[in-house]
Amino acid sequence: MITHALLTDMYQFTMMQGLFTQNKHRTRCVFDRFYRTNPFQGAYTVVAGLEQVIEYVKGLRFSEDDIIYLRQTGVFTEEFLDYLTTFRFTGTIYAAPEGSVVFPGEVLLRVESAKDEAILLETALSMFLNHESLIATKARRIRSVIGKDGVAEFGMRRAQGVSAAVQGARAAFIGGFDSTSDVYSAALYGMRPVGTMAHSWVMSFPTEIDAFRAYADQYENNLVFLVDTYNTLHKGVPAAIQVFQEIRERRGGTMPSIYGIRLDSGDLAYLSIEARKMLDEAGFKEALIFATNDLDEYKIADLKQQGAEITAWGVGTKLITADETPALGGVYKLAGQWEGDTFMPAMKFSDNIEKVTNPGKKKVLRLINTRNNKLIGDLICLDHETVDTTQDYVFKNPLHPWKQTVLKANTFRVQELLVPIFVDGELVYDIPTLAQVKVYGEEQIQLLWPEFLRLRRAPEVKVNISEELHQLKSKLLLEKVGNPS
Repeated sequence: MITHALLTDMYQFTMMQGLFTQNKHRTRCVFDRFYRTNPFQGAYTVVAGLEQVIEYVKGLRFSEDDIIYLRQTGVFTEEFLDYLTTFRFTGTIYAAPEGSVVFPGEVLLRVESAKDEAILLETALSMFLNHESLIATKARRIRSVIGKDGVAEFGMRRAQGVSAAVQGARAAFIGGFDSTSDVYSAALYGMRPVGTMAHSWVMSFPTEIDAFRAYADQYENNLVFLVDTYNTLHKGVPAAIQVFQEIRERRGGTMPSIYGIRLDSGDLAYLSIEARKMLDEAGFKEALIFATNDLDEYKIADLKQQGAEITAWGVGTKLITADETPALGGVYKLAGQWEGDTFMPAMKFSDNIEKVTNPGKKKVLRLINTRNNKLIGDLICLDHETVDTTQDYVFKNPLHPWKQTVLKANTFRVQELLVPIFVDGELVYDIPTLAQVKVYGEEQIQLLWPEFLRLRRAPEVKVNISEELHQLKSKLLLEKVGNPS
């Protein structure tokens, strides 16, 4: 059977064999994963996809069929293929937990391993984290404008493939969604499946009242009637109200805990306002008004501004396809390697300043105000560095030293963003449930001040590099300038 060990780009294998031939494949090294720009012109990104990375790394080994296929390409030697038969990941991985709110340039995952192991991980690792973080971020943006209203992921039929639908539903949950229409994802990940009827159900009966009565006979405790098949305000809503009245009478004056209407077309603001009046006048003030129809954070924000009386939302296409930002530009770069017992920091040089990387084995320290529990900023620093919270600390950007904040002793706390996932090839991370990840994500977004949740023109969160990292980077840059070859 072909396995996910082949879930990579061809050049990863050609590099692995090249290093193997040169006897450099087991050189110890450090690779960083980070991204350069926030998606959707926002101020943050939400981490998702780590659980898929863990499953991939745990199962990373080559099957007999994998080896047969690689042999058939005619590119690889028998010595290299024989080496792959016992290949396993034996390194160490640190990563930001799923649900973390993160920012450009920060190390979000660090791999310390033999170079061939680190190289092989790149493509699959990037695919999992880039896609799911993108969807989780879109979901969080939508949740930020919806507030406490209910919101369901409805994107399966518009997803670009099975994995995009399944993993996208999971990522949406991490980003703050409550439920999904995708039954497979709900069963796989323990999410709540939701959904009632389509227009075809209503059209299968002589009238809307007949359709609603038939549905109520079977699903009285989950009544959400689709009211826009023919005429929303003149037919659909009145029909729903009539059936609600019949149910209320049958139940002795009570209603189910969940009942309401769904709007899927037309002027959602106007229709919801008028429908709310009609429902309230009939005594159904607890009835939900559920809205769908090509929604995203911008349209929902507009509807809120217009006073729409919508209490629950279904978001599909523009969530699951990450409309506006088709890909998250996550990258994976060599940060250093060992030459004998000596660690040699490494960095990528470029004429484009934004593509010059930070060298060395690094971590991210998160500085949080203890009075209000809000994020002050993040510090990218070398792995051995610490910040003493019992002393005053100057949080500054070494490139712009006048941009600094003096943090008084005992007024802030420090949290390390990266946690150990694998150590020497063994999984040491206690994988949280999806519900726990969602709770953590809610806690993370609360670290940000409201201005960072703006849909447009949000300010940048402060992310600085330490003075020691700045000096190391400057030293390597000067060495490169002094020796351009």
